[in-house]
Amino acid sequence: MEEAKPSRKMFLEIVQELRSLIRNENIRTGEKLPSERVLAERLGAGRSTIREALRSLELLGLIETRRGEGTFLSDYRQHQLVDVLAAFIMQEPKSMEDVRQTMQIHEKDAVARASADCEVRQLPLWDSLTAAVSSDLPVRREDVIREILVAAGNRLSLKIWYLLNAYAKTPYAGNADAKERSAILEMIRAIQNGDGNGAREAYVRWAALVSEQRGN
Repeated sequence: MEEAKPSRKMFLEIVQELRSLIRNENIRTGEKLPSERVLAERLGAGRSTIREALRSLELLGLIETRRGEGTFLSDYRQHQLVDVLAAFIMQEPKSMEDVRQTMQIHEKDAVARASADCEVRQLPLWDSLTAAVSSDLPVRREDVIREILVAAGNRLSLKIWYLLNAYAKTPYAGNADAKERSAILEMIRAIQNGDGNGAREAYVRWAALVSEQRGN
């Protein structure tokens, strides 16, 4: 039975706990993971949050869901995209600004996809992000943008972004300040309302604030 209220626990935190569980229990490639219900009980999170976390791992090719069978650990080494992109960057080095602009293309697309998809707009993720950004607790910039990319559901875009983010030495490092939080909240509200233009405009303002903080 689904929980009455969605968990406020950030699902990226659940992703980290899932990875620890896989490592600690020595779950091997091809082996089955515990069910959503069991994971929810063991990790102290709602079923919907667990589902989002599993979805993010599946987008990265780390697990695979087989209809009627369950969720299984994938052989990530079979996914060659990261190796191909890494080799390309090494052979054709780009300036950090080129890399950052390419990241922004993927980020804008994720914001647009999230705004246009009714099911994505209904995810408890947005309420979790709103609660976190509205609180007095630190909010990592990278967590916010990564949550949006995962929610958008474009596996290829997500993998490219991960590689570029590492190459650019994590341009979203650090915590969002008050001005950034305001832009982030506006972006989230626009996404939930299906306002793609408003969401992109808020994203652009936030990206500019982050760039300003980096001194670019």
